[in-house]
Amino acid sequence: MFPGHRNRTQIFQVSTLYGAATLAAALDAGLFGEHEGTRRILLVSQNAAVPETALRLDEMHGYTPITRRFDSVISWNEAIRPHHPSTWGPRGDDATLWQRAFRLAWDIDPRERVEIAVESIQVNPGRALAAIFSESAVHVYADGLMSYGPTRERLPLSIGARIQRLLHLDLVPGLRPLLLSEFDVEPEIVPDEAFRAVLDEIAVDAADDPRLTPVREEAPTAVLLGQYLAAINILEPAEEEELHVRMLTSAARAGHRTVVFKPHPTAPPSYSAALSKAAADAGVRLTVLDAPLLAETLYHHCRPELVVGCFSTAMVTASAYYDVPVGRVGTALVMERLKPFQNSNRVPLAIVDHVVPDLEDGRAAALVGAAPASLSPLVRALGFCMQPALHEQAREPVEAWLREHLAALPGHCFPEPRLAELGLPGAGQQARAKLRARRARRVVRKAVRRDSGR
Repeated sequence: MFPGHRNRTQIFQVSTLYGAATLAAALDAGLFGEHEGTRRILLVSQNAAVPETALRLDEMHGYTPITRRFDSVISWNEAIRPHHPSTWGPRGDDATLWQRAFRLAWDIDPRERVEIAVESIQVNPGRALAAIFSESAVHVYADGLMSYGPTRERLPLSIGARIQRLLHLDLVPGLRPLLLSEFDVEPEIVPDEAFRAVLDEIAVDAADDPRLTPVREEAPTAVLLGQYLAAINILEPAEEEELHVRMLTSAARAGHRTVVFKPHPTAPPSYSAALSKAAADAGVRLTVLDAPLLAETLYHHCRPELVVGCFSTAMVTASAYYDVPVGRVGTALVMERLKPFQNSNRVPLAIVDHVVPDLEDGRAAALVGAAPASLSPLVRALGFCMQPALHEQAREPVEAWLREHLAALPGHCFPEPRLAELGLPGAGQQARAKLRARRARRVVRKAVRRDSGR
């Protein structure tokens, strides 16, 4: 039976604890209005390739305190079973039927107003929800540094016109997100104090985990952040191992002798003896903390003096919320390997590459402050090169900026083939010739296929 006293239902879709913490902070700050008269549903999606074998959100420390802000918790995986959340979406003619089905299953009155908040509107499940609840206002919240990059692909006007705002953390003060800017969606900052309070709440929830005991006892002075670059085919597994070894070597070179390695929570278990051997060779005491908790929870409990990573958002939160100096390793290698050029990791990589010191160059770790004046035009130029069709009005200022600044930038930022493809300054004759030859071969192949089909 449908309750008669509600004004609306808000559906909050999450797939990561970090994203759930961002939403919790937004709710605590009053960014979604009063709770009274509103039903709040937390819709949990497990987007791993094999959800049944992946770490579930409800297994992570801090999940239960966060859920208390909501009136009910629903599994999106169960709702659409046997389909996968990343691949399933309604066929156009079926969207209305799916909305009726979900309203019935989730006790939402057919006349009741629904709002949805999703973490990534470009892909499922966020896009599927926006299509199903086709009259609903849409709020997008950003899970980390991805908000500063362009929208991954062109969205239908039927979705883009309904997006009310982009909620994001102010991880790099002064840098304005590009995400959804083609629809003139206004970014709205989730207050730092609200987010830090949620992080503290999560850390308290993890305090009794016995896996934190050795970390507290050994008091590591440096934290190494693993990522999942091999799992998403950016690096080979051996290269990712070597990247972690380089992180450890950099920390040891900076004088740290007690180090903890924190694997990425969604990375598959692939720890090998390589990191342990490197630690022994460097005279470093190494702890691998493979526990279901955020890196920020680790910072809270061990108070490190250094955080080392490649381009993890947790590097920036270490600086922004815990005043821990950070250093980077391997950004150039990863930037060169990103395929295609439109890969959404490119802008987060470029930001870290630009504002975080490279420890392998002998530079000292540092805090990340406000965005330097050089960062915004760099991000704008990258955004144009990644998605030129979405930011056509930026071509002339990007061309002018490249003419003036390209020579001073590392080669991995704007590779010549991409500049040649877009007809931008900086592409040499050789790159342009290769592009013309590739296009000519493509025309010939199409002609051959057309003739052979007659």
